[in-house]
Amino acid sequence: MIKVYGLHKYFGKNHVLRGIDLEVAKGSVVCIIGPSGSGKSTLLRCMNLLETPNEGQVLIDGVDITAAGHNIDELRAEAGMVFQRFNLFPHMTVLDNITLAPMKVRKVSQAEAEKQAHEVLRRVGLEEKAPAYPKQLSGGQQQRVAIARALAMKPKLFLFDEPTSALDPELVGEVLDVMKGMALEGTTMVVVTHEMQFAKEVADRVIFMDGGVIMEEGPPELIFSQPQNDRTKAFLDRVL
Repeated sequence: MIKVYGLHKYFGKNHVLRGIDLEVAKGSVVCIIGPSGSGKSTLLRCMNLLETPNEGQVLIDGVDITAAGHNIDELRAEAGMVFQRFNLFPHMTVLDNITLAPMKVRKVSQAEAEKQAHEVLRRVGLEEKAPAYPKQLSGGQQQRVAIARALAMKPKLFLFDEPTSALDPELVGEVLDVMKGMALEGTTMVVVTHEMQFAKEVADRVIFMDGGVIMEEGPPELIFSQPQNDRTKAFLDRVL
């Protein structure tokens, strides 16, 4: 579903990504862990061109999105992104937040968009909140609405950028439960996360990044119990 070849990203003189190669199979869940500043979020943002790589290629379902001449909005519609902050429009109801993109980008009718919105809200356990405004919701509920908004676009894959880091600890579980349900349904997901238990339980593969490179990757049972790289060991010793 995703293939990344030789990806480099600079911010000025800061070489943030240093030749990343990565493949994500359809229906798999890949969790990316590592210290702050290691390039995790930048890698994720390069996967739907919120950041433009300086070198390398990103292919989604066989389409090279880094090649010239593509419609960026159409490409991004295939990679649903959920951010640390919920980025809901505060002046719009939950229903309107969810129906906006399908109507504008997918050209879905309002009736069909609203039908889909109620379906995805039911999936995240918030159908009764359709008429509410974001300020009337808890942080956990707002993030679940953000996930529902991404689901409504019916993308080919989902990119999660530390989706629980802005939440109070007691609200983290409700968001992770939604993501676990998506994983069980076979949704292709790339998740940058600090939630190690979630990575242990849900990921098919865990990637440890540091200094803009992939230091180690493998199944969670090996990464967490028998890491081979000294840097991975040092990181896990601090966070587990």
